[in-house]
Amino acid sequence: MRLGIADHLGWAIAVTASEDHEVVDRRRLELVEPGITSAPIHYESRRLDVAGTAALVAQVRAAVVRATSAALDELVAALPAPIGSISLRVWPLDFPDDIAVQRRAPYEARADAIMYRRELAELAHDRGWQVNVYDAKAVEEQAIRLLAERADEVLRGPRARLGPPWTKDHRVALAATILAG
Repeated sequence: MRLGIADHLGWAIAVTASEDHEVVDRRRLELVEPGITSAPIHYESRRLDVAGTAALVAQVRAAVVRATSAALDELVAALPAPIGSISLRVWPLDFPDDIAVQRRAPYEARADAIMYRRELAELAHDRGWQVNVYDAKAVEEQAIRLLAERADEVLRGPRARLGPPWTKDHRVALAATILAG
């Protein structure tokens, strides 16, 4: 099974597909525990100093690990076969780890999203899953080229078969699983 993730701040759309691109599961994953800020750098760091921001990021990161682990465990338990790979939106590998740097533009706008992707990747590695990355702006078009005449059936067909919701996030996550093959 291949898992595609279209992440947002604190939540994600997860689409799990078989090797022949059949959607086996689709769901919203909560990536942070309730009551915890989803964006410690972008929203909260303005009112804190660097040490306070670092402490908050550590707290949020721990809440992300717990919530995301539980969500992934629940997903795995619902599937008929094991997950072999996860596909995540790409992030710059050289993105700074220093909280003081992350608090400044242009980093503060992306720091929280990258935190989620890094934690998802780490949790996937811990489970033995291959981690793939994709360009969210190009992934659908790349999948369409690979699928050729099957593209519409594979990427848009699940809405007819499964019913709503089937949004752009679902298509992106599914397209990412196709590229992982």
